[in-house]
Amino acid sequence: MNAPPNHSTRRAALCIVGAMFQTLDPDTIPPRELYQHMISFITPRPIAWVSTVSREGATNLAPFSFFQGVTAKPPTVLFCPVNDREGKPKDSLRNVEATGEFVVNIVDFAHAAPMNATSAPLPYGESEFEKFGIASTASTKVKPPRVATAPVALECVLHQIVRVGEGPLGGNIVIGRIVLVHIDERVRGADGLCDPAKLDTIARLGGDGYARTTERFTVVRPR
Repeated sequence: MNAPPNHSTRRAALCIVGAMFQTLDPDTIPPRELYQHMISFITPRPIAWVSTVSREGATNLAPFSFFQGVTAKPPTVLFCPVNDREGKPKDSLRNVEATGEFVVNIVDFAHAAPMNATSAPLPYGESEFEKFGIASTASTKVKPPRVATAPVALECVLHQIVRVGEGPLGGNIVIGRIVLVHIDERVRGADGLCDPAKLDTIARLGGDGYARTTERFTVVRPR
């Protein structure tokens, strides 16, 4: 485990004399180019591996790296499916709109390859679970199944969808209320919480890059 940088190192890092900066104006740069910049500096991004079902019962599984917790009261999370290049909503969003339910499966290093496979654009109604041989198991309170081998899964019901922009790359903030949490006993520590070393989550960087939570340090918060 790496130690945090000492005081002199932090002071030196803050005193960047003569630094040159690139300036980006969202009004003059194409959205796709700006998006590539954003995913290169908003890092690391945790991954929500979201499972949903259509109104007809077809399962869907897709990863989203614009994902975060919101609050613990009520317990809520959000993920942000952007519209595709034609401006159409992603399958996950269509399903959540139709059923009001979804499951967030937390992605560890062991699931990096199958998670990445499910980012492939399949025809609507074709199941990624079946296409890529990913084991599923029934959820308890919602209809979408969860990934059977995911270390943590959050069963959610829709709280709100916030539209941010329209057309290609337009965003949708999907906020879900957690109604049940599944935690694999093998990733829990002595304190009963998830041990980061056992959980071994991964995160998105820019391009095809990923990070793994194998290097960590501790900084005590001020009281």
